[in-house]
Amino acid sequence: MSELNKIALKIISNGKGILAADESNGTMTKRLEAVNVNSTPENRLLFREILFSSESMKKYIGGVILFDETINQTTSSGKLIPDLISSSGALPGIKVDTGAKILANSSDEKITEGLDGLRERLKKYYKLGARFTKWRAVYIITEKYPSILAINCNAHSLARYSALVQESGMVPIVEPEVLMEGNHSAEICFEKTSEVIKKCFDELILHKVDLSGIILKPNMILSGDQSINKISNEEVSYKTLECLKNSVPSEVPGVAFLSGGQSELEATKNLNLINKNNNTNFIMTYSYGRALQQSALREWSKNIKDKVSTQNIFNHRAKMCSLASKGEWSSNLENL
Repeated sequence: MSELNKIALKIISNGKGILAADESNGTMTKRLEAVNVNSTPENRLLFREILFSSESMKKYIGGVILFDETINQTTSSGKLIPDLISSSGALPGIKVDTGAKILANSSDEKITEGLDGLRERLKKYYKLGARFTKWRAVYIITEKYPSILAINCNAHSLARYSALVQESGMVPIVEPEVLMEGNHSAEICFEKTSEVIKKCFDELILHKVDLSGIILKPNMILSGDQSINKISNEEVSYKTLECLKNSVPSEVPGVAFLSGGQSELEATKNLNLINKNNNTNFIMTYSYGRALQQSALREWSKNIKDKVSTQNIFNHRAKMCSLASKGEWSSNLENL
């Protein structure tokens, strides 16, 4: 077992998943303003510190993805944020892309940037304590998209990123997200997601990336958010499993799903059914942002000094996700 494989398994094994707390300052500002809290560096740190010092970090969270601002911050007790996360047994991770920008010659699609200077940034993040990284590529579904151009360019970037990350001794999270926005059917989502993931692995293999030392972070197979033909949660699980079984090489240790705009409950329910029906050897767990934090954020906004109430809500949500990652969740456990 390679060192990278050990790191990947430590993050996603034993009912643990990933807390995606890598919102950019712009995104975090929108989230805080939506609950009437000023978005200052202090408030952003305060909310995250409350989550990172919660009891559930020891039991249900294997890794935390951070944003550049956060990995450099110091907690109220004088501990560095990566040290606070490590002290709970979880591993600190870092988002290393610099965002999705308009793809030249494909005006509606995006390419993720951030390869320039990445090798040097990775050295810095490793010294700060990061042991895994994240890079997100986004694809839209319309009648003519995603184009071959967008699929190929983003797969190439994800592979180059992954090779550099493994060179620096860290595990890359490979996140090709086919967006939920649109009126497309689940069948189209299945088709396009399969195409996107297969191309990513073609490029990862070409770039000699050790597939046993990555974590795949895909979307689930869902109908578009404006589609009138929604599929059942059971169908979501079967289509998602079929897509991954056909597209992901067996060396990959596991899959940590993004929630991609699903509600907390929906993301938990779908993950649970995926695990109940899981007929693959892949670990299937979570790498959720909003679907782990939204209720806790609303609770915290009532009184930003009330650490206990916020942690109680977060602990409950993390526990529900952990149970879902083992196929042991049921809706009657949701009553706090």
